[in-house]
Amino acid sequence: MFKKLIEILKAHPRRIVFTEGTDARILEASARLLSGTFLTPILIGNEAEILAAAEDAGFNIRGAEILDPETYPEMDAMVAKMVELRRGKMTEDDCRAMLKKGNYFGTMLVAMGLADALLGGATYSTADTVRPALQLVKTKPGNSIVSSCFILVRPYATGGNMVLAMADCAINIDPTEDELVEICSETVQCARIFGVDPKVAFLSYSTLGSGKGPAVDKMRNAAEKAKVALPEVPIEGELQFDAAVAPRVAETKCPGSPVAGYANTFIFPDISAGNIGYKIAQRLGSFEAYGPILLGLNAPINDLSRGCNAQEVYSMAIITAALADSNH
Repeated sequence: MFKKLIEILKAHPRRIVFTEGTDARILEASARLLSGTFLTPILIGNEAEILAAAEDAGFNIRGAEILDPETYPEMDAMVAKMVELRRGKMTEDDCRAMLKKGNYFGTMLVAMGLADALLGGATYSTADTVRPALQLVKTKPGNSIVSSCFILVRPYATGGNMVLAMADCAINIDPTEDELVEICSETVQCARIFGVDPKVAFLSYSTLGSGKGPAVDKMRNAAEKAKVALPEVPIEGELQFDAAVAPRVAETKCPGSPVAGYANTFIFPDISAGNIGYKIAQRLGSFEAYGPILLGLNAPINDLSRGCNAQEVYSMAIITAALADSNH
């Protein structure tokens, strides 16, 4: 899967911002990325501190760009642009103060087209990564929300990988029917980047009317709206998980469905179901889980877990930068 993403990036080399330039995990991942020559890291922080941290840890980051908000020569232009983007919600002094912080400074590099993507969160909270993105990069035209998906990968014994997409497991607590349609549309686009030919199941405790209740109605209605919005995508709902993935169960519960039994893209009714679902797949199903991948923004910006390791930073950097092609 990563071979395919790296091929995309070799054809269109990208520049990715790391908001925490002195972090050892960021430096190790940056050194690996620089050896591959398909992605240029932009490290935010004090240059002397970043170079010293890299040298102490033994990482060669020659070729990385280092930008320090304290000495950035184009800061006045960046402040003016941020004032414009915030449209009266922040004064010039407010903006100048915020741009001293790596998360806001890095996000403005993306907003101004000086970088293609951003990866933060090694030390920042999710909110500290998402808030500047919403304020400065904003959602895509036609989108009303930011959502997220996880890509789950498990090797087949015979070779190759099973790749699944699950959404929304991290951002929207209780999405409405229309928000679920938007989540579905964004997740379908994301799944395709990872080589998935999406077959979408809107999940529930009911299969095509076997159960009753407002939660069932929500998923059934959202699935019907998604079929109208995405006529070229096979979509079914509402489905129980077994009917979505087990052909034998599907034959009994929903014969003739183009999706049931073979779904690979799953839309959950709320964040509880989504978060529990992907973690069951990860911990009991031996899937590697990549994400949360933020969807619906005007540019690829992603959030790391604060417990991440350098390998996860490296993988998420490649994923984030590869998403730039779907945003252009």
